[in-house]
Amino acid sequence: MSFSTFALHPSLLRAIADLGFTRPTPIQREAIPAALAGRDLVGGAMTGSGKTAAFALPVLQRLLAAPGRGPRALVLAPTRELAQQILEVFTALARHTRLTAAAIYGGVGMEPQERALRRGVDLLVACPGRLLDHLQHPYADLSRLAVVVLDEADRMLDMGFLPDLKRVLARVPPGAQKLLFSATLPAPIRELASQLLLAPVAVEVAGTAAPATGVRQTVFPVRQDLKAALLVALLREEPGIGSALVFTRTKHRANRLADQLGRQGIPAERVHGNRSQAQRTAALAGFRSGRYRVLVATDVAARGLDIEALSHVVNFDVPAVAEDYIHRVGRTARNGATGEAFTFVAPEEQSDLGAIERAVGRRLDRRTLAGFDYQARAAEKLEIPLAERIAAIRARKSEERQRAAVNAARRAEAAARAARPDGDRAALASRRQPARPARRPAAGSFRPRGNG
Repeated sequence: MSFSTFALHPSLLRAIADLGFTRPTPIQREAIPAALAGRDLVGGAMTGSGKTAAFALPVLQRLLAAPGRGPRALVLAPTRELAQQILEVFTALARHTRLTAAAIYGGVGMEPQERALRRGVDLLVACPGRLLDHLQHPYADLSRLAVVVLDEADRMLDMGFLPDLKRVLARVPPGAQKLLFSATLPAPIRELASQLLLAPVAVEVAGTAAPATGVRQTVFPVRQDLKAALLVALLREEPGIGSALVFTRTKHRANRLADQLGRQGIPAERVHGNRSQAQRTAALAGFRSGRYRVLVATDVAARGLDIEALSHVVNFDVPAVAEDYIHRVGRTARNGATGEAFTFVAPEEQSDLGAIERAVGRRLDRRTLAGFDYQARAAEKLEIPLAERIAAIRARKSEERQRAAVNAARRAEAAARAARPDGDRAALASRRQPARPARRPAAGSFRPRGNG
């Protein structure tokens, strides 16, 4: 089967050829015909399976078949990174058309997004929270929408977006086509689909509960305090690791690990929820270009990152949820390629590893790195003891309060001076002037005395 089988618009087929796509993936073969027929759809497929194009092509086909003033299509995504990735896919597939698109997400200014909404772009890719901010204003009008896509629906439910989703969908015309895509289809997702979609077609590609078949998965048992040293040793000694996406449990650990790698001469950056959108975009761009060899991330980046030729993913910390493991590992071996996933497992993480192995249906291979001293003392701690962190936070807060008190006193003094009447200020100024000595009469002058 080829993409021409779907009778797509010639401009879309031309873009597909430009991108080097030859045969549809399984999810594309199953989902595209149903979506082109105008049916509501629930699609389940693993990360990296071509899911974005599975809904992007039918959406673009519909927009080309019925021109009009937008926005006429809306894609909802849980994270900024995923929204940006989806926008890039739409832009690439629509390169030979006049269709326009814009992304709506937080962490950046609202003004450019407002201008795009006022212009009436054909397609919006949005995170629910920021879209609701815009929907408070008249310029944000969803009444012309013909199709709505919910991507990574399971992730949106995990992140607590269900109330926001329902508020957004309440502004959508009743007859709009709805497409729901998810990496997994647990019971809550099926229940959501039954509430929001009308007689949907269900498309679930086999293997959604496991990483891509091209991923070689390996476990490295290691003490918690030696994980950073093991990562450095692997990056230096393991052949074939050009770059790696490394996942940590917390933002704090991501920051400290990236800093440690930098001190070891390994260029690294970090992506997590406390980084601004500009910082996250710069980190991703630097990783893609090869400026950074390692990108350290929390699970905010487990979905939505689209990095070509990513050969290695490292689970520096074992995820507590098996599905998060599948999404992390799915960052490599995309679109039929091969890759490796290393998972560092400390003794206290064995139970989480057991849950992952039950989810993927097999025992993962164990391995040790030859020449690495597993009994060594850690040269540098990744975690600062809790008592030290609390003490540092208290000291910083104390300094901030002292600075604030000094600044407040200065502002109060300036305000008091400004509020004094002119007379008071003049009196104050005169008091500040040095007293002039009494003038003595010039020699030979006459000064009358008394009355006389």
